[in-house]
Amino acid sequence: MSRLTLRQLEYLVAVGETGSIVRAADRLNVSSPSISSAITQLEEKLAISLFVRQHAQGLSLTRGGQRVFEQARLVLSGAREIANIAADISESTRGPLAIGCLLTFAQLVLPRMRRGFESGFPDVRIVQKELNQAEIFNALQRSEIDVALTYDMDIPTDLKFIGLVRLHPFALLHAEHELANKPAISIEDLAGLPMILLDLPISADYFLSLFETSQQKPRIVERTRDMAVMRSMVGNAFGYSIANVRPQSDMSPDGSPLVYVPISGPVRSLRMGLLTTSGAEKSRTVSAFIDYAREQVRSGALRAIGGEALT
Repeated sequence: MSRLTLRQLEYLVAVGETGSIVRAADRLNVSSPSISSAITQLEEKLAISLFVRQHAQGLSLTRGGQRVFEQARLVLSGAREIANIAADISESTRGPLAIGCLLTFAQLVLPRMRRGFESGFPDVRIVQKELNQAEIFNALQRSEIDVALTYDMDIPTDLKFIGLVRLHPFALLHAEHELANKPAISIEDLAGLPMILLDLPISADYFLSLFETSQQKPRIVERTRDMAVMRSMVGNAFGYSIANVRPQSDMSPDGSPLVYVPISGPVRSLRMGLLTTSGAEKSRTVSAFIDYAREQVRSGALRAIGGEALT
């Protein structure tokens, strides 16, 4: 059997994780035919079917494909570690870097940070993933990502959090809302009003905990897992919502005006920062990204998300 390549395994893992050749191509910034050809070549080399092709549901791994997929992940993780060792020996910052970012603020933080870091370290090749909090924990523990930008929510004891910015909660209201002109509002002011809950794993628990602390109960009328949908629903007066990161635009995605009002009282703020596995900072590339993120905070480059710098 001819040799397998890391690129083929990278394509296999991307298709296995996304369930789609098109989405895998978008993630890796390559053409769909390149992905399709690599999967076909792998199946021919291994003499097994890796995926079941279902017209409506995309691609799903066969039983044999699942085993190959899991081993491919381990091989790619090992290859990243080899690159880290080589970087340490040569005292250079280079090789692959897989970055995860929490869905709720990825669009505000990740592209700018990635562009700046890649400009300073052109020999680093970044792969980014937008994930919810539970998915970030899982991806770090399975070595699918090297570092993540996220909140300090329910962090497992085997992961290390480095705080960058403290973010206080605020109410998101449509422009004509009865509370829109107040300088600040309390949880008690919000409790009886219709709420649009951003219903993501762990994030939703945080929003609901704000009411529990004040011994209140929210009146949830709608739930969504998409922040853009939440903002448009608020802009169209379906209810208010709560968030910690404020987009620079005061308009919802469909053009409705929005108002952001700080929440006063005994409410827990969140820290946004970097999450890694223990010892990950020993990698020269991960360490360089941590230093870069801290400098971005110190220089004010992340001021778009608001909050108070912790570093």
